[in-house]
Amino acid sequence: MVIANLISYILVLLGAVNWGLFGIFNFNLVSAIFMGPRAVGSIIIYSLITLAAIWLIISPIITNGALKLRGNRTVKETQS
Repeated sequence: MVIANLISYILVLLGAVNWGLFGIFNFNLVSAIFMGPRAVGSIIIYSLITLAAIWLIISPIITNGALKLRGNRTVKETQS
């Protein structure tokens, strides 16, 4: 679940940067990379960003309010 949360954050940040570039400079980064807003690659990226946003909304509900970004690490004590 930690990996899904990290990937979701990265994708949502990519979407936010794309919206910011589009709003400020009228430049669509995803469309520029995939040569058009309705290209197959663009549609896949937009769909992944949407699913990532939905995951970030649903994930805390599933885990009772905890959105984990780090795994459980245990420290073993050494005996001298």
